[in-house]
Amino acid sequence: ITCPGVQLKDKQELYLSVFVLGQYQKTECVPAVFPLFFQERLLFEKEFANIVDPGDLVKLLEFDTTVLELIQLVPPVGKVLATYEENTRDFLFPDPKLTHGLRGLQREVLMKRSPSFTGIAPKLRFSTTCVISDSLLILGRSHIQ
Repeated sequence: ITCPGVQLKDKQELYLSVFVLGQYQKTECVPAVFPLFFQERLLFEKEFANIVDPGDLVKLLEFDTTVLELIQLVPPVGKVLATYEENTRDFLFPDPKLTHGLRGLQREVLMKRSPSFTGIAPKLRFSTTCVISDSLLILGRSHIQ
């Protein structure tokens, strides 16, 4: 996360919280100095029962929302400095014009800064990879086709 020229008043560490497909994860904390480097892979897995048509899966992903928040550990509960929100379909499968090179690699988006965050909006650089597999349910056990 870059934010040229911005120095944070509070010196407590920061982390990135990620909410995708109804699941929440967060990164390790980093020092409160831009640029922020989160060199982590977060894995989210979701099983969609009763989905046969890929078009139905696309519709479900369009109605789901992915939220990323930059949070500083300011007591008592932490302070949200900036957020990024997008429907999960576009987050996982961005338009080709939003990517450089291969699909999903090195995307850059501007986060929306909170009212308490001074300075320009932080720029978030990240990549996503998505794997979709089919399975059959036989006697309550999942078998990959």
